[in-house]
Amino acid sequence: MRVRRGAAMAAAVLTALVPATTAASADPGGGIGDPYFPSYGNTGYDVGHYDLRLDYTPDTDRLKGTATLVTRTTEELDSFTLDFLLDVDSVRVNGRPADFSSEGHKLTVTPKRPVADDRQMTVVVKYSDTPSTAGWGGVPTAWHRGEDGVVALGEPEASWWWFPANDHPRDKATFDVRVQVPEGYEAISNGVLTGRQTRGGKDIYLWRQDRPAATYLATLAVGDYEVHEDETASGLPVYNAYAPTLGDLAGPARASIERGAEILEFQEESFGPYPYNALGGVVAGPDTDLGFALETQTRPVYSHAFFARGSNTYVVAHELAHQWWGDHVSVDTWQDIWLNEGFASYAEWMWSENEGEGTAQELAEYTYSRYPADSDFWTVPPGDPGSDDVFHSAVYDRGALAVHALRVEVGDEDFDAILRTWQEDHAHGNGDVGEFIALSEKISGKDLGGLFDTWLYTPERPASAPGAEGDGPTTLSAPAEPESWDTIQRNRELFHDGQHGQHGGH
Repeated sequence: MRVRRGAAMAAAVLTALVPATTAASADPGGGIGDPYFPSYGNTGYDVGHYDLRLDYTPDTDRLKGTATLVTRTTEELDSFTLDFLLDVDSVRVNGRPADFSSEGHKLTVTPKRPVADDRQMTVVVKYSDTPSTAGWGGVPTAWHRGEDGVVALGEPEASWWWFPANDHPRDKATFDVRVQVPEGYEAISNGVLTGRQTRGGKDIYLWRQDRPAATYLATLAVGDYEVHEDETASGLPVYNAYAPTLGDLAGPARASIERGAEILEFQEESFGPYPYNALGGVVAGPDTDLGFALETQTRPVYSHAFFARGSNTYVVAHELAHQWWGDHVSVDTWQDIWLNEGFASYAEWMWSENEGEGTAQELAEYTYSRYPADSDFWTVPPGDPGSDDVFHSAVYDRGALAVHALRVEVGDEDFDAILRTWQEDHAHGNGDVGEFIALSEKISGKDLGGLFDTWLYTPERPASAPGAEGDGPTTLSAPAEPESWDTIQRNRELFHDGQHGQHGGH
């Protein structure tokens, strides 16, 4: 049996990430152990719940907040860090005032007395600042301010501009978000809207996300949105919001987003039951600098640009597929990004097949044919793209080719079993590429090391497109362009441009 490069690399990374035991506390400046972003997160505690109480004034971009983090220590702590950029007024740990200091994107907290291992630790941070003025190390902001509001989202870092957090997908938590805004504004976050009231010229919104979420999947949108509330046939509450500045793009945006329930039902057939209790989307207007879409949990956010050429259900299929691939089962480290983007990209091909606008095989052959052997595209391995290329187009397109290669090799029955079992085995948790390869081999009974080496780890063009017949690089010298290609490729361009302009986008 061949040595699987992906599995071996994953095992080596996991070994390297096991924290050393200490008698007192972890290095307060250390990260959670991600090989691509080593300063992000912290290993000394696990957050179970975030309670965010926010007061935002769009005119001045002033944000006041009280964040309560309910955590459990994983070692004895005499200090620890949170990822946060805004000015902090006070910090309490287990009810007692704590010392704190800020440097870069790290807020270091020193309790009055150490907190023992395996103990509940409640941290309360009060803060007030203007998020649009905050920054660190050239990382572009996740605080996207428009003419009359803001959208907070980003990847791989996001929370720094609006709440203190252990900002890494390995530490998931539930959320309660209370947002107070001037009367007449909408304030939108994740999960279910559990209450809304007007008091003293302010509108107050209460949002609850009762399924664990990675911190980069939390979002906040404030503005004069046009909201459409409904429910799916199965009773899921639907909350879709459209920026008033969309103009002529409002129609195409609605024609796409409002098909979310239909797309979700189709995806459940392959991925398994939808893992959350709410559905929706937010479309940001051209007045923001948002140039990408992101799978913020239960409520993806889309740039207006995705609808500039008309309706675009493919980007909706992509973001909703992420509710399983990236949200429900999140990456263990950012090196595992193929598990997010390869499968979400392939979901577009599956939706194209369903809509009769090009089969997955046709899209695989056409995608392969678009990149010649000497293209730099083939030099980025989706299974380990590197921190500078986490959102490279190869992670999406070659990533989708890898998924199709697996489907062709194992057949549809085993392919569906792999996808659904992965979701069941890692429900509301994390997974890495090595684990996925092992599961695929277990269910199919095949040695898939060569397949995954070829499509995920070899920095060169494979000999032929997956599923292509004959000895040539494809079944056709010039494959016909599938009807869905133009829209899907436009999505790729926007993802790529947005990501490289924002350091992380979709």
